[in-house]
Amino acid sequence: MRALFSQNRPQNIPPIEEELGCPSLQESIEKTRGALEAAYAGFDNAVEPDLIDCYIYEINAQLKKYKYLSDLAAHEHSLQAAAKPEASDQKSSVRALVGHVFG
Repeated sequence: MRALFSQNRPQNIPPIEEELGCPSLQESIEKTRGALEAAYAGFDNAVEPDLIDCYIYEINAQLKKYKYLSDLAAHEHSLQAAAKPEASDQKSSVRALVGHVFG
């Protein structure tokens, strides 16, 4: 049994993270949305009380994950919007500068 659980990992096998890569935020949201739809479908078809409870917990977990990812996407969007000033903002700041200089 000890050989099965040894800590020595063969050197030629890459870690799972390297094989799969890190999914994008949009991919994670789509995956979570699919898992949420599957949990709702399971809940709709469940008849055993324990299985119903299981799907309720699964739905709540997926909803929290979806909310977290949505908030993260909104935060990234606001950071990107703040990094790129809009054309109207640039024009108004240029006009203010020109007005100040030529006054």
